[in-house]
Amino acid sequence: MATAARRLALRILEEVGARGGPLLAERLAEPDVGALAARDRAFLHELVLGTLRRRGALDHALAGLLDQPFARLAPPAREVLRLGAYQVLHLRVPDRAAVSESVDLARAACPRQAGLVNAVLRRLARAGPPPLPDPAREPERWLVTEGSLPAWLAERWLRSLGPAGAVARARAFLEPAPVAFRFNPRRPDAAEVARVAGLAWAPLALPEACRATAGAPATLVAEGWLYVQDQGSQLVARLAGGGGIRLDACAAPGSKTTLLADLAGDRGRVVAADVSRRRLRSLGEAVARWGCGNVSLLAADGRQPPFRAETLDAVLLDAPCSGLGTLGRHPDIRWRARAEDIAGHAGRQAELLRALAPLVRPGGALVYAVCSGEPEEGEAVADAFRAEHPRWRPAELPAWSAPFHGPGPGRVATRPEEHGGDAFFAAVLTRP
Repeated sequence: MATAARRLALRILEEVGARGGPLLAERLAEPDVGALAARDRAFLHELVLGTLRRRGALDHALAGLLDQPFARLAPPAREVLRLGAYQVLHLRVPDRAAVSESVDLARAACPRQAGLVNAVLRRLARAGPPPLPDPAREPERWLVTEGSLPAWLAERWLRSLGPAGAVARARAFLEPAPVAFRFNPRRPDAAEVARVAGLAWAPLALPEACRATAGAPATLVAEGWLYVQDQGSQLVARLAGGGGIRLDACAAPGSKTTLLADLAGDRGRVVAADVSRRRLRSLGEAVARWGCGNVSLLAADGRQPPFRAETLDAVLLDAPCSGLGTLGRHPDIRWRARAEDIAGHAGRQAELLRALAPLVRPGGALVYAVCSGEPEEGEAVADAFRAEHPRWRPAELPAWSAPFHGPGPGRVATRPEEHGGDAFFAAVLTRP
């Protein structure tokens, strides 16, 4: 029988790959994953995340060893082969173990395909991966194979980023996202505690942002010594930070809320709003763990905010979006997102922006952000809002944001191929 980690990995891949299935991050937080021993849980994460990140290249390698189109195989057989191929090509798992464990998975999940799984994976172990397209001569073919992008996204990035830019971004997303974090300012000894616990880190370009270079921060996070938060996420929160009353309009899971609370200190208060009461409960737990007493939680829809006009010093709208800037951390998104989804996200973002802007007092800040590099979700929404509301002007940005400036005044962007981590876009607006 296959190991528990491999059996659960197959189940998760099938579930998140099904239409309407759970998000990978939510599925990995389920009790059956938490019940695994720490070593098995780490192996499970590697299997699932790695298989999803490399799925295009795995499919390319497997397709050349089949007598039928890979897409015609039953879904369980495809996922078993992907899991096996990932172990053969990318992990230090002995080929014999990778093949035999995969055959055991097939006997339970798709018994008629067990022989095929055995033959194909043995062939792959002997022959190794096939030659890959040259990214300079055939960038589109490289993007859908080694770059592991669906065809529609490869075409989109070629148009918006150019061949070299598209390849560079895809390469960045093939690797696990770097672990960025910040220390809890309420705990002056946080850095020393982390050092003693074995955590090593290096500073990032953003103030107080760090990148872990060694050591697992899980215990330190659970105990509130540090907060794991992508540099782009820290950037957009810092742009909305300060005293007075500040609204985090789509606040869950809470990373930006806690940073806003840190920046407000004793001079201000943060209202953390979210439309989902379940997510708001999780946010409340994050706030309590971080120890910030200047946060108020509010169940509210950002399209109908329960505030009087011109009463807030700043509004942060980190709007729901496609998430296509987070493929390093959430590789399932590349396979579940659709081209037609982007226009729908942009429409909702524009609606939220129009509803929240009137709440900001004159001279205050309106920060609109998305964890996406797609122009329709970021730049186009900000452009359309300014065209409709000409009194809103780009705000002057702080000097520390210079490494992230562009595209255009009052705007910042993080680029995974340059900065590491996620692709974020933000526009900072103000009015007299």
